[in-house]
Amino acid sequence: MIPLIFIAFVVAVKVFKKTTPNGKVTVYLGKRDFTDHLDHVDPIDGVVVVESDYLKGRKVFGQVTTTYRYGREEDEVMGVKFSKELVIAQGQIVPAAETKQELTPIQERLMKKLGPNSFPFTFHFPPNSPSSVTLQAGEDDNGKPLGVEYAIKTYVGENSEDKGHKRSSVTLAIKKIQYAPVSRGRRLPSSLVSKGFTFSQGKLNLEVTLDKEIYYHGEKITANAIITNNSRKSVKNIKVFIVQHCEVTMVNTQFSRHVASLESREGCPITPGASLTKSFYLVPLASSNKDRRGIALDGHLKDDDVNLASSTLVGEGKAPSEAMGIVISYSVRIKLHCGTLGGELCTDVPFKLLHPAPEREKLNADKKSRSIERSRYENSCYANDDEDNIVFEDFARLRLNEPE
Repeated sequence: MIPLIFIAFVVAVKVFKKTTPNGKVTVYLGKRDFTDHLDHVDPIDGVVVVESDYLKGRKVFGQVTTTYRYGREEDEVMGVKFSKELVIAQGQIVPAAETKQELTPIQERLMKKLGPNSFPFTFHFPPNSPSSVTLQAGEDDNGKPLGVEYAIKTYVGENSEDKGHKRSSVTLAIKKIQYAPVSRGRRLPSSLVSKGFTFSQGKLNLEVTLDKEIYYHGEKITANAIITNNSRKSVKNIKVFIVQHCEVTMVNTQFSRHVASLESREGCPITPGASLTKSFYLVPLASSNKDRRGIALDGHLKDDDVNLASSTLVGEGKAPSEAMGIVISYSVRIKLHCGTLGGELCTDVPFKLLHPAPEREKLNADKKSRSIERSRYENSCYANDDEDNIVFEDFARLRLNEPE
């Protein structure tokens, strides 16, 4: 009989840490990106470690802030500010509150490893808080970038009203993000438009259909166009754009940017009575728009992992216009040019651009089908897991464009 051998693979858990300039207080976070699931948002859970006998009667407080910058810093004159900073959550961390809070798995492991001078904290994003978005600055812009940013700050003071000294404070930039639903749906976005001409009979018809409603970042977008020319004009050329639409809710302004484009004369001119069926392919990328001011990006500006801002998702029964912050949407725009006198026929077909859901979320549906024995085995392995498989990484100030 061959004995069964179980091999346990230990996966290291990355934890981010940052220490105050005086080295007395260190903050640990299990992640920097917190997911908005529409019906709830991941809690901001972490641990603070304070050196023994440092506080001497003082306390450690924490707060989560959001900075909503909607105008250039260099344009702020005569006391006018184009930004708003709000404290959206706050509380005392050390000494711990009398009411015992329920610890998350990462907090349990960190406290076991870091010892008795570690104290857990948990903060929550308020309902309808906007996602992190950064607008790309131009070459002449020297101030802080426009957009929505979040940070968690811990500081030492006598009470929560104290500002805290810089040497005993630490600020960590975090992001609030959204992922695409597990199912991308079966609806194919489409649009059908027509154009008539003065002093001329018949119409020019354009039908555009996309092959998906939700695309992932870096994915090829396919637009299928059917052009039927029942007019007396000719279509000279075809232009196709991917358009990023930004709505800044605080100042009630809207603007759009082309993030990908192409022009085609293949099959043109489309003469009276003729038709054309053609597919167009475009890939919108942040790397193709590096030098363009006002392009909305996903939260931070590191070249290696920057993406175009994801589409803003809202809960069921709510309209996208009800979302706060900078609301992002996308569309495919196709223009048929009919010459100087004929003008243009144009249509927009909306779609969503998002990151795919993490694999752990995709596997949630399979959890119910696991056997009870398998679940018990996994739980026992996790409970006996060695806490030494935690890898600590210092928070990188420049990587997250974190304020001093």
